[in-house]
Amino acid sequence: MVDKNQVQGGAKEIGGKIKETAGKVVGNERLQAEGMADQAEGKTQKNYGKVKDAMKDEIGLKKH
Repeated sequence: MVDKNQVQGGAKEIGGKIKETAGKVVGNERLQAEGMADQAEGKTQKNYGKVKDAMKDEIGLKKH
């Protein structure tokens, strides 16, 4: 089971990579930094979703 945070975080991570690359191409350091920040935020959200999903699985296993 995939938590919605994993999907949203992954999408934000990809968007951040695109933004970072675009910033590098056009020489915009601010855009590049925003992309890197988006990637970090996305990774955090994705990991949160993984932990949340694992906890749901653990709780579900203990109920049976």
